[in-house]
Amino acid sequence: MSRQKSYKRRNRFCKISAAFLLVLVAAAGYLTFQYQEGISMADPEEQHKEYEFNGEKNLDKINVLLMGVDERPDEGRSRTDSIMVAQYDPKEGTAKVISVMRDIYTEIPGYKNYKINTAFYLGGPELLRETLKQDFDLDIEYYALIDFTGFEKMVDALAPDGIQIDVEKKMSANIGVSLEPGLQRLNGKELLGYARFRKDAEADFGRVRRQQQVINALKSELLSVNGVAKLPKLIGAAQSYIHTNLQTGELFNIMQSVTLHPPETLETLTIPIENSFSNERYEGVGLALNIDFVTNKEAIHSFLKGDQSKEPVQFSLESEEA
Repeated sequence: MSRQKSYKRRNRFCKISAAFLLVLVAAAGYLTFQYQEGISMADPEEQHKEYEFNGEKNLDKINVLLMGVDERPDEGRSRTDSIMVAQYDPKEGTAKVISVMRDIYTEIPGYKNYKINTAFYLGGPELLRETLKQDFDLDIEYYALIDFTGFEKMVDALAPDGIQIDVEKKMSANIGVSLEPGLQRLNGKELLGYARFRKDAEADFGRVRRQQQVINALKSELLSVNGVAKLPKLIGAAQSYIHTNLQTGELFNIMQSVTLHPPETLETLTIPIENSFSNERYEGVGLALNIDFVTNKEAIHSFLKGDQSKEPVQFSLESEEA
């Protein structure tokens, strides 16, 4: 090989290496900028509260207890407005969500029987985890708690132009917004209202169905090209709005895995399943769901193993809570 050809090869290699390094530096700069922009969106006065959570580690799958709470400083402790268990399998690239009805009547470990959403009020995420373990033999390693304000801000950070939802009917009662039927883009406040609406024949079951619809729409937006580019900003914005035992590095790793192995669909299950419950009234509790725990535990484990022969319930508890 001539000295001139060798020089040209070395020169070409140096140029390629320099260009690759510039791309890496630019990418790192962009990610850092997006992350810092997300942090700037957060409320500096919002305190990140740490909760006890002694979940079981699963080496193959990521299990997260998702809790939505209407936290109001003047009202003290809160009950969970929504309870979900999300599972992501990075090897199979599958995502599943189990919605647990908040009006299920059950024994809270160390206390008497209440609706299941009272567990958080009495002992935070850890007591709710213990209750789900007792009732359904669910091992959950992580938790994520988000209040209504945080949800609105997270949606607006992810999708400034809104999330596309086909609103099925007029909605306004007890949700803080007025929605008209039709396909449209909803901002954070409107999307929260849509997910919380329950003043129809389906009552709380309809709300759970809409919550699953919203989660699926957010998943689609998150995995879009624009959504992936905003992941650092979203994680930054989440710092003061989501209380979780997931560390920032773990969040980035999970998001990276989801991006590289995106789930084609988001599978959902509602507990209790159809024909496994009755509406009962209890003193000091009001109307609640008396469920067959054995049947529902079997449905959950069949669902997580990939057997979807157990269909989600469609109708309807006429609950007294707004």
